[in-house]
Amino acid sequence: MTALLRRFDAMRASGVLGQLVRFGIAGGVSSIVYSLVYLPLTHFVFPGVRAVLAVPFAFAVAVTVGFFLHSKWSFKDHGTRDGGFVQHGKFVAVQASGLALNAVVTWVGTALLHLSPWVPLIPAIFLAAIVTFVLNRFWVFG
Repeated sequence: MTALLRRFDAMRASGVLGQLVRFGIAGGVSSIVYSLVYLPLTHFVFPGVRAVLAVPFAFAVAVTVGFFLHSKWSFKDHGTRDGGFVQHGKFVAVQASGLALNAVVTWVGTALLHLSPWVPLIPAIFLAAIVTFVLNRFWVFG
């Protein structure tokens, strides 16, 4: 138990804990935005096994919201901000990895397992959150 408390204190002192909390909140907002775009598209435009086609559209909107939330808030006191193309390009590359992961999970869930389009949202969002947090912390805003 004391080792866990020491680890918690170390995370708090290094700023990682605050970043995780802010990233979780900003990610929650981005996930809601993603869902608000994705779910209507899967119902009206890309039903059934074509649900994976809604992923890029939903991601484009969520990434735009996410960039501003993460750069201005989640990682506000971490690393540097060059404000130029390099950092924006890195952020887009990280989000593209999240997009690919999300698309694979959505495709497996809807096309192979024939699940409702909302079911793959749950594992896709959590997996993408873990991957993108690590990449954003150490590469984009590091």
